[in-house]
Amino acid sequence: MADPKIDRFHLALMEDVLPVGLAMADRIKKGGFSNVANIFQASDSPINDLRDEGDAAAKAVRDQLDNVSPGLGNPVMSVSVGVQDPSYKSEEIKDSDQLSELLLRIESRLNQLDSCLNDKT
Repeated sequence: MADPKIDRFHLALMEDVLPVGLAMADRIKKGGFSNVANIFQASDSPINDLRDEGDAAAKAVRDQLDNVSPGLGNPVMSVSVGVQDPSYKSEEIKDSDQLSELLLRIESRLNQLDSCLNDKT
């Protein structure tokens, strides 16, 4: 498994640094360094404005990087998802009646889940 610090750094480069850098490069190409300086004087949040300006170009670069190696441009971040049912109690099953009751509850919840999934499709 990759180091989470490196993964976060990679994500920050792709999501924050790349769009800002591309927007600054575009501004320099169009109007020189003074064009970059203007946004720092005219805006309350110049970094956010530059990020917004460069977002489309950064997306194109990230997609091209993904063509070279999947996950290079658009980093895959691992997530951990869990659901804890507050009504669930770990219980020891002592006889077949308790097992039947437990299986009926499971079946009921599966039916509810199936119903929800069918409603959305």
